[in-house]
Amino acid sequence: MNKSTLALAVAVGVLAQQAGAAGFIEDSKATLGLRNFYINTDNRDSAASTNKNEEWGQGFDLRFTSGYTQGTVGFGIDAIGLLGVKLDSGGGTNGASNNSYGGTVFPSKSNGEAVDNFSSLGLTAKAKISQTELKLGTLQPKLPVIVTNDGRLLPQTFQGGQITSNEIKDLTLIGGQIEHAKGRNSSNNEELSIAGANGRTASGRDSNKFIYGGGDYKITKDLTAQYYYGNLEDFYKQHFLGLVHNWSIGPGVLKSDLRYFNSRSDGANGHDSTYYTTGYYGGSVTKGKVDNNLYSGLFLYTVAGHTFGGGYQASNGDSDFPWLNQGDGSSAYLTTDMQIAKFARAGERTWQGRYSYDFAKLGVPGLTAGVIYLRGDNIDHATGDKTEWERDITVGYVVPEGPLKNVGVMWKNATWRNDIPGQRDQDENRLIVSYSIPLL
Repeated sequence: MNKSTLALAVAVGVLAQQAGAAGFIEDSKATLGLRNFYINTDNRDSAASTNKNEEWGQGFDLRFTSGYTQGTVGFGIDAIGLLGVKLDSGGGTNGASNNSYGGTVFPSKSNGEAVDNFSSLGLTAKAKISQTELKLGTLQPKLPVIVTNDGRLLPQTFQGGQITSNEIKDLTLIGGQIEHAKGRNSSNNEELSIAGANGRTASGRDSNKFIYGGGDYKITKDLTAQYYYGNLEDFYKQHFLGLVHNWSIGPGVLKSDLRYFNSRSDGANGHDSTYYTTGYYGGSVTKGKVDNNLYSGLFLYTVAGHTFGGGYQASNGDSDFPWLNQGDGSSAYLTTDMQIAKFARAGERTWQGRYSYDFAKLGVPGLTAGVIYLRGDNIDHATGDKTEWERDITVGYVVPEGPLKNVGVMWKNATWRNDIPGQRDQDENRLIVSYSIPLL
C-alpha cells in the first residue's frame, strides 16, 4: 500500500467515528450530472489514416460533498462516481487502433473497438482547521500549472494531495503533489508525462511526482496577481506569473489577462532522449529538452450583452510549451487552448479575435453564442516557418424556467487548417445536452 493510499484509509477511519457529528450531514450535498455527448471529427487531409472519427455516449457524474465534523479540526469526505455508456461507436469510427490510448470518447479493446461502458470511483478525505483545508485522494485542480480536462463525456481526475489556505485576507495559497491521472476516456490511473515522451511503447517515459504551489493575491477588488510553480520530476520546472484586471470604461468593463510561463528542463529530460519533448532543435531534430518562454495577453470588453476581444501570444525557445499530457486528452492554461489546437509550438506567434453575445439583452435568457478566430505563424520547422489557424463557433442554451429548467444544449463547431508536415486538417462538431439533478 503506497503512502497516499494508507493516509487516505486512516483519514476515512477517523472520519467514520465522527460522521454523526453536526455539520457533516447538515452541510452535505449530492448531485447527479447527466451529459449526452456526440462528436464528429472530419479529417480533411487525404493522408490521414482515417477519414472520420465519430462517437456518441451518455455520461453520469454522481458527486457527494460532505460538510465537516465539529471541533478544532473538522473532517469530511467527498466522492465522485463516473459512468460512460456507449450509444454509438461502430464501423471503426472511434478513432482508436490496436494498443492505442482509446478512442475519441471511449476506451478501446485490444482490437481497437470501443467498449460498451466504462466507470470509476474516486474518494477524497478532507480536513479543515480555521481557513486551511487539506484534501487527499481524487482531485480536479484548475490552476495555471495544472488544469483538469473536461472536454469529453467524462472529466479527467488526478490522485494526490492538496492544501489550500485563506488565512491571510485577500491571499489564497495552494500547494500539492499529484501522483497519477485518470484520463477522460479511461477507468485506470496512469503516471504522468508530456508530449514527446508519453507513448505507451518501450520508448515512452513517465513520472509519478508532480509538485505545485503558489497563490492569488487580490491587490484591489479589480486587480489580482498570481504566481505558481510546477515541477514534473524528470521532465520540467515551470514558473507562472499572471495579472488580471477589470476596468470600468464607459458603459462596459475591460478585462485584461496577462500571463507569462518560464519552463526549463528537469532531471532525465536534460540528457536522456527517451524523456525528450517535442519542438525544433535545428536541422531535422524535433525532440529535445524543455526550453520555453511563453507570453500572452487577452483583452475583453463587455457592454450591453456584447463581448469583443483580442489577444496575442508568443512561444519562444527550442521546445513546444510543456504541460501535463499523458496522450489521452489534456488541457493547458493558455488563452489559445481551443477546441482542436493549442497554438503553443516552438517559435509560434498567435493573434486571436473574439466576439460573443448574451441574448438575455434581447429577452431570450439562457441563449448565448460566440466565435473565436486564431492564426499562428513563425512555427519553427526544418523546412521553414509554418502556419495554422482555427475558427471556433459555440451556441448554447440553458432553459431558465419551467419543467425543463437548467437543461442545457450546446453546439460547438471548429475548423482547423495548417501547413505543418504530418499534421491533418480537421473539421469538428460536438453536440452536448446536459442536466444536473440535486439529490441532497
